[in-house]
Amino acid sequence: MLRIRILVVALLLAPTLALGAPSSPLLGDWSEPTGSIIRIEQCPTGICLRIVSLSSKAPSEFDLNNPDPTQRTRALCDLEIGKEFRLTDSSRASGGVLYDPKSGHTYRGQMMLDGDVLKLRGYIGTPIFGKTEVWQRSAAILAPCAAKRNH
Repeated sequence: MLRIRILVVALLLAPTLALGAPSSPLLGDWSEPTGSIIRIEQCPTGICLRIVSLSSKAPSEFDLNNPDPTQRTRALCDLEIGKEFRLTDSSRASGGVLYDPKSGHTYRGQMMLDGDVLKLRGYIGTPIFGKTEVWQRSAAILAPCAAKRNH
């Protein structure tokens, strides 16, 4: 009888718990212009972006342009480059912070999905003073960062 009660409570709570972690087509793996793969996922502080595979066309394997000289030797693989995004609807997120390792600058950010195209806009102050980068949903399978470090 106790097992049945526990099962009933679990079934009643399941939809509530699922609402705490909204799903979105924004989540997943995306290819940025150099071909590196960025994973957009739900993190404890909101939606975050992490480099999960570094393209051979990437300018460097290290964070050479970081304004903090002590960070310039850190690997770009597994680097979190976006955080604190909040969904405004299932295909848009805003309020996030973006780090661009190509320039070493940090920006406010927003994302908008259009089919299998993601428009990621970084800006200072207001979105009108920004730049949009277009990413494609990743179909390529590159060696993940962890695999590269182990070889």
